[in-house]
Amino acid sequence: MELDPQLADFLQELQKAGSPQLQTLSPADARDVYSKGVDLLARRGIQVGQVVDTKINTGEGHLAVRIYSPEGAQVSPLPLVVYFHGGGWSFGSIETHDSVCRTICSGASSIVASVEYSLAPEYKFPQAVRDAIAASNWACNSAETLGADPRRIVLAGDSAGANLAAVAALTARDAGQPDIFCQLLIYPATDLSMSYPSHTSFGDGYRLTRPLMIWSSTNYLRDGPDILDCRASPLYAENHSGLPPAIIITAGFDPLRDEGAAYALKLRDADVEVEYRCFDSLIHGFINLTGAVDAAATALDQIVLMLKGRLECHS
Repeated sequence: MELDPQLADFLQELQKAGSPQLQTLSPADARDVYSKGVDLLARRGIQVGQVVDTKINTGEGHLAVRIYSPEGAQVSPLPLVVYFHGGGWSFGSIETHDSVCRTICSGASSIVASVEYSLAPEYKFPQAVRDAIAASNWACNSAETLGADPRRIVLAGDSAGANLAAVAALTARDAGQPDIFCQLLIYPATDLSMSYPSHTSFGDGYRLTRPLMIWSSTNYLRDGPDILDCRASPLYAENHSGLPPAIIITAGFDPLRDEGAAYALKLRDADVEVEYRCFDSLIHGFINLTGAVDAAATALDQIVLMLKGRLECHS
């Protein structure tokens, strides 16, 4: 397993530049630095048919949602992908993941609803979980209104967002909702104990560092026992059977690699259909590096093709 050469050069330049460590900043400043970084590094110019910003009522308040529709779709109704952005539950936004959502919309010929959930530390666990569940329920109830196929609703996300997607899928199963077609979990956080070997092997030098992970979980969780709550660590759910099929993606040089692989195994052991892929040469967060690292752009395109293939098999 070797780090992609272009990515290795990028990491070296990043170190030379002395970029601020997010965990040393205030949440507001960390969000600003993260957003500016994505603006520089993400692929741009991806065309979709329409982008609409709206708000949904959660019962507790309102969440901003950005809805992407593809150009010239030949098949109707279209799949609906509900997307939760990454960012350690503390940063990231609809804006930072605009390129990712455009890629999914265009490449998978799907309507994408990108959700602006509540961020920590202003909103502690389980508020983001409640937001994700509300967005999932909204998607199931509103699919036909959006011109989407209620039989092909996907819960998707990356990192912390993949954590929320996985928890929303568990909740939908427990509520007896048959509407969730599949899960797309890109380098998901599934075990907040941070105890797997990859946390030690890749906890320094690959952008997502152990200090940043500790900062993020401290922001997010109320106290130590929350780590074992399956709404924070979906790997600890008592039962994983009956969940929607899952596409689970990991990266070779990612502290979260092992817990993502463990979640794939846990689902398979529960007879859930899983398509698992590790991009061995990449790091955590690669879907936001698509304008700077060729292998990252190729990987995201391949992930979208995996999703498209599954959706087309059940159109």
